[in-house]
Amino acid sequence: MNRLAAEMVGMDNDFALLILILGGILVITNLMRGGLKRVMMPSLAGFIVLGIIIRMVDSKAGFLTGEFLGVFDFLAEVGVIFLLFRVGLESNLSGLRRQLKQASIIWLVNIVFSGILGYVIAYLVFGLTLIQSLFIAIALTATSVAISVGVWHEARAIKSRTGQLLVDIAEMDDISGIFLMTILFSIAPVLKESAQVSLLPTISVLAGISLAKFIGFSTACIAFSRFAEQHLTGFFKRLLPIPGQTVALAGFALIIAALAGLIGFSMAIGAFFAGLVFSRDPQAIKLETPFSVLHDFIAPFFFINIGLLIDPSTLNAMAPMLPVLLGIAILGKVVGTSGPALLTSNWTTALLLGVSMVPRAEITMVIMHRGLNLGEWAVPKEVFSSMALMSLITAIIVPILLHIMLKRWHPRKE
Repeated sequence: MNRLAAEMVGMDNDFALLILILGGILVITNLMRGGLKRVMMPSLAGFIVLGIIIRMVDSKAGFLTGEFLGVFDFLAEVGVIFLLFRVGLESNLSGLRRQLKQASIIWLVNIVFSGILGYVIAYLVFGLTLIQSLFIAIALTATSVAISVGVWHEARAIKSRTGQLLVDIAEMDDISGIFLMTILFSIAPVLKESAQVSLLPTISVLAGISLAKFIGFSTACIAFSRFAEQHLTGFFKRLLPIPGQTVALAGFALIIAALAGLIGFSMAIGAFFAGLVFSRDPQAIKLETPFSVLHDFIAPFFFINIGLLIDPSTLNAMAPMLPVLLGIAILGKVVGTSGPALLTSNWTTALLLGVSMVPRAEITMVIMHRGLNLGEWAVPKEVFSSMALMSLITAIIVPILLHIMLKRWHPRKE
């Protein structure tokens, strides 16, 4: 009996320690968000650093038990769902359609150039496998809308023609990144098991199946958005106060994400589509501000988890890899975006667009995180750690550069 009581006390103490740590993390992340906003730095950079610090402290204290990591993994999974739901919710597809002709050339060149550059370096220089090189290539095609757009907002330049073009290109990057991620997740396991088969027929069949699923899921989401979403949102508006409507909105984000997971997609992809479903409804958009409370509560855990997963034992392997990845991440977007932009803009505008597209965060790290979960054959630890640090560095340096550039050039005067 005494032994049982001692075990129960021990469990209570472990649970109390877990709650204590989580409570401390919530306080720290909010302080970080406020402090970094003052210096125009993206909060996600601070969250990744926090994860690195927690891992370093754990190497001495050893408090990250299996139970703790299990809870943290769960919070990180919910965090990425809310993160990509908000990315979808903030997307303006009607505005994108109006700018499609002008933005599409820049978008296509920048993702092709970034992807090919990433693949060639990973495969020929790093000596990685086909699958590992594809993960790097596709992860590098994405950008981060939030980081650069935040600086443009601060400079009151986002409503300029160039600012709107930037938003359009970045949104197209996100959508294509989600699509390419869908294809990659479908073909990677089969390529791993079928190294001897002809790649083209295998990729064609699997890509066709994934495309059919993608179209089917997209069609279902569009139908729900057109014929059911407004009625549903109106029902909750009549029945519930705004906090209750926000919780219901979050519930539907989880439901749609889970349905995507059940049919073989990543739940992150489903979350992005869930955001798109509600993005065309002004009533749902009004809930974006109260939803940000839930987002700010849970989304940091995804980026903190990224920091936790950076393995210090891979530092030697990362040393030659990180600067090269950082270089191609910058070169891919600056050249791939500025080059075609010069067809219709001056060099200053083109360079500003190119620099604005450099940050990698949400989509990039979702791709790398999912690859790490598949195993070393998809994303080795040293590759994940290097890509995570590359994302961190671009998230820090680009806002500084943009702040200086936007002070010297005011696109709002266009």
